[in-house]
Amino acid sequence: MNMTRSLVIAIDGPAASGKGAIAARLAAHYGLPHLDTGLLYRAVGVKVLNDGHSPDDPEAAEAAARSMIPAGLAEDARLTTGEAGEAASRVAGHPGVRAALLELQQDFAAQPGGAVLDGRDIGTVIAPDATAKLFVTASPEVRARRRWLQLTARGDIIAFDEMLADILRRDERDAGRGAAPMVPAIDAVLLDTTELDIETAFDAARRIVEAARAL
Repeated sequence: MNMTRSLVIAIDGPAASGKGAIAARLAAHYGLPHLDTGLLYRAVGVKVLNDGHSPDDPEAAEAAARSMIPAGLAEDARLTTGEAGEAASRVAGHPGVRAALLELQQDFAAQPGGAVLDGRDIGTVIAPDATAKLFVTASPEVRARRRWLQLTARGDIIAFDEMLADILRRDERDAGRGAAPMVPAIDAVLLDTTELDIETAFDAARRIVEAARAL
């Protein structure tokens, strides 16, 4: 068993599947830096909107992507809004945006000792040689309810049916885009969190990582 090699954990999955919470727990457990790559795309989408452009404008989106710096994104409350999530899903479909963010994400994954990254194409594109790969998912209804509860708890007004429709629309867009579609890596381990709380999901994820490290 090789325990000295760099530990890179790649976690992919759709919106509100629990991948971000699991990634943060794993990063804390193993003492590794964590990058929520979805925040990069959310930041690009928000910047495009703030600059008065459409997220469907590939040139504006690529220009915004080339200005991204990961530091501090996790503290920006604007990036957790439904509008930011929708914009992120749209700008992520532009090949220029993905190319602009590729090196940044790969450099993060290549840090000495390793890292934890979560997103849509970590195990397939960003870190195909990751030590452990997980694809975290849950039913659309459960994911919509999680996001709906999160948004309404902070005062946002949105109907559950609207939230579910948004989740389904984003799933279709993320899985169907030509540039790095959201698909499980062939060697990723599927973790369905539909009926799991965060503690149970984290424990299952940790066991998946430990099994991969033992290979």
